[in-house]
Amino acid sequence: MHLFGDTHLHPHPDTTSGPQWSVVGVVAVGGAVGALLRYGASRLWRNGSDAALLWRTGEAAFPVTTLLINVVGCFLMGVLTVALKEGFTGAPRLLNPMLGTGVLGGFTTFSSYTDDTRRLFENNQPGYAVANLLVTVAGCLTAVVLGVVVARLALARRRPAGAGEGGGS
Repeated sequence: MHLFGDTHLHPHPDTTSGPQWSVVGVVAVGGAVGALLRYGASRLWRNGSDAALLWRTGEAAFPVTTLLINVVGCFLMGVLTVALKEGFTGAPRLLNPMLGTGVLGGFTTFSSYTDDTRRLFENNQPGYAVANLLVTVAGCLTAVVLGVVVARLALARRRPAGAGEGGGS
């Protein structure tokens, strides 16, 4: 099992010339769903988590919720990429842009991450700001890799014995 495998060798199903209105449509719908999921997660994690006790609240708060949302979204992107490119190669053409660009793009919030970092600097909290920058990048990159590994392990369990690396599903 290779971490990166040959995913990059699979052609992207949306590389066609001309207008792609169907892709735009599913990305828009997926983005709306992802944004609603992010809103729900932020309400759940902000109000239902003991982690809030560890951090100050209000303008001086460390953005734990934004960090969690971005890390979870990156993990799911790692899983999705491997699942669609290697496990479910016959998936509908519009599933990848709807789930990846749409839902996970709407769910993650890297604009909030940069805005939270700016806010921390403006509130004279450079330690929190730098920690936010570093922990988010490291956490999100690690989450993508973990998602890839988890998906590859799950797909390897599905393959029949003796099918090898290039074996089918």
